[in-house]
Amino acid sequence: MAKLSIQGLDVQGKEVLMRADFNVPLKDGEITDDTRIQGAVPSIKHLLAGGAKLVLCSHLGRPKGEANPEYSLAPVAVRLGEILGCEVVLAPDCVGDATAALRTNLEAGQVLLLENTRYHNEEEANDPSFAKELAGTAEIFVNDAFGTAHRAHASTEGVTHHVAKSAMGFLMARELEYLVGKLENPEKPFLVIMGGAKVSDKIQVISALMEKADAFVIGGAMANTFRKAQGYNTGNSRVEADKLDLALEILALAEAKGVRFLLPSDTRVTNEFKEGAETQCTAPYEEGGATPEGWEGIDIGDAAIDEFVSEIAKARTMIWNGPMGVFEIDSFAKGTRAIAEAMAANDGVTIVGGGDSVTAVNKFGLDDKMTFISTGGGASLELLEGKTLPGVAALSDA
Repeated sequence: MAKLSIQGLDVQGKEVLMRADFNVPLKDGEITDDTRIQGAVPSIKHLLAGGAKLVLCSHLGRPKGEANPEYSLAPVAVRLGEILGCEVVLAPDCVGDATAALRTNLEAGQVLLLENTRYHNEEEANDPSFAKELAGTAEIFVNDAFGTAHRAHASTEGVTHHVAKSAMGFLMARELEYLVGKLENPEKPFLVIMGGAKVSDKIQVISALMEKADAFVIGGAMANTFRKAQGYNTGNSRVEADKLDLALEILALAEAKGVRFLLPSDTRVTNEFKEGAETQCTAPYEEGGATPEGWEGIDIGDAAIDEFVSEIAKARTMIWNGPMGVFEIDSFAKGTRAIAEAMAANDGVTIVGGGDSVTAVNKFGLDDKMTFISTGGGASLELLEGKTLPGVAALSDA
């Protein structure tokens, strides 16, 4: 991972193309969360302070290869201009003569934002001629979009073949520092907290981290699959029926490696999937607990919360990926909130690995209490699996 960093660049008077992750949530054309924009600001300010002619590019949503005003980066240009205190001009497209002219006239210290790269199917196809046109007259490429680094697209991998140097931005460097560096030889005990819906989504990560972890705690709907595999009744709970053998294999692997693998000792269940619905906790599974017919598991139970919180208190390094239940509904959020609060209270290294876990931590107002919060869902999972990310591999070596 010894890649060229933004700090090792001389950008004075040079055109720099920077890939950012401006895939922000929008409602009625308004940005509802500008976290991703804020995340790119340190790299943007650094390049502008160095005298770069800065061209920014990003995708937003899934416009399916067509120009669609619903997915325009216009709101991003406005918000970024407010944050930087300068005008951010939005190009009419990411390629084409009009955009090329705007790039030619760019002066040192100015910012141009290209329109949504996914207005063109060639972006996701990593089309070489499109990548060359996107690179344009830029001498340097900076990738600060970790959330898309696992995709070999024209704006993440293709452009690197048409510039003199490619470097990682501050955000990208920090992601690699924590998801690779800090977990290379983690301070012990090292705890992995896994949740979410599917065992199949996390199997590669679980297998990879099994080599380093002292313990796992498992929540979310994926816990139902493990309990079902062990022969317990899970009622109407979400279960991956075709992954029961896989669940047993994981349990056997943990036992063989001497890694403690904690499943919820009880489950919070409901017979109505809505806010304010009645919930109850099953009896502990080891005492014959089961989800009643007509009910479904929507969170870890109270006994499981106590056990998991106690485990977190002992850990010195921990990574969390996936909620404990349906935290979006307040009545079903107790377990996920408890995990977040326990991590926030721990003075060890606390890493939140992207996706819904980040949404949960933000919802509970605990984001500033974590050591590091990843901006990439799929990218962070692939990195934890030990995979090489195309958007990182393509950068110049340090």
